[in-house]
Amino acid sequence: MARVFTRVVDGELPGRLVWPDDDMVACRSIGPLDPGHTLVARRDEVDHRIDLDPATWQRVSEVTHTTGQALQRAFDPPRVGTAIARFDGPHCRVHVLPLAELADLDSARLDPDPDTAALDAATDRIRAFLPEFGHAERAG
Repeated sequence: MARVFTRVVDGELPGRLVWPDDDMVACRSIGPLDPGHTLVARRDEVDHRIDLDPATWQRVSEVTHTTGQALQRAFDPPRVGTAIARFDGPHCRVHVLPLAELADLDSARLDPDPDTAALDAATDRIRAFLPEFGHAERAG
């Protein structure tokens, strides 16, 4: 049985996709640390970052980089950070989020019931900047 994250990626459960393509996805976290909190992963389930072959990791890094650029433009934070924690499910994903300080990565700050309108607005805001980085096909 597919995990919850995989079911969101595959469209079986509602999700807010920032970057969908055949192999990769960037989607909004359902329990975000920040309105810009976005997850980047392969579509298929890979449990651990070290299980990814170098070419796949490069692809994850490329999507993470572009997503981070869009987050920077959309929210203008002091930094855009990334984390690979993967303690909340067996699907390797990179967390990409605006940061004002290191404490912004504290998982105790996860919002278990985020405002859906705010998540939708933040998703649209991030996607609006993807064309600036050569990905107009992902903006709409």
